[in-house]
Amino acid sequence: MNDQLSPKVLYQAYCQGYFPMPDHVTNEIFWYRPDPRAIFPLDKFRVSRSLQKVIRKKFFEITFNQAFNKVIHYCGSRKESWITKNFINAYTELHNLNQAHSVEVWLDGELVGGVYGVHIGSAFFAESMFFRASNASKVALYFLIEKLKEKNFFLLECQFMTDHLKSLGAEEISDKDYIRLLQAAINKASLFT
Repeated sequence: MNDQLSPKVLYQAYCQGYFPMPDHVTNEIFWYRPDPRAIFPLDKFRVSRSLQKVIRKKFFEITFNQAFNKVIHYCGSRKESWITKNFINAYTELHNLNQAHSVEVWLDGELVGGVYGVHIGSAFFAESMFFRASNASKVALYFLIEKLKEKNFFLLECQFMTDHLKSLGAEEISDKDYIRLLQAAINKASLFT
């Protein structure tokens, strides 16, 4: 285990608004605290008509924390990925400590989508998601948000804004506003499972 990615270091970093990413060439770990920061207001997730139809027809089976290792491995299996072996080991250790969770999307018994992230207090820090079937990552995100609302979470952080996240309702806020929300969220206990 890389000491830079120990559970204690990761916990302290997330509580101060930082998250790690390795350099894609050297694998040296850098700590990021972007300004502005992307978050998902839990009541503003945009569900398109087509996604509503997919959810309503129950094409997929949804589970939580049943295949964390597979989700993180699939998230890291892209040609260019910051999810190195050290990251997989570190976040798997957080999962074993009940501080990281996954949502799994299954189709005919096969894992076709998912999302994983870190949980502190009533904050959830979405790290990465993947899909191997149309709409599977959107379905994973939808059920993550439903779970967070059900469990009275306060904050869903998604690091950097992308066009895809923006289309689903993500918003950017200043670092100052993010830290204010973060402090409120980590001081309020919520259970994921």
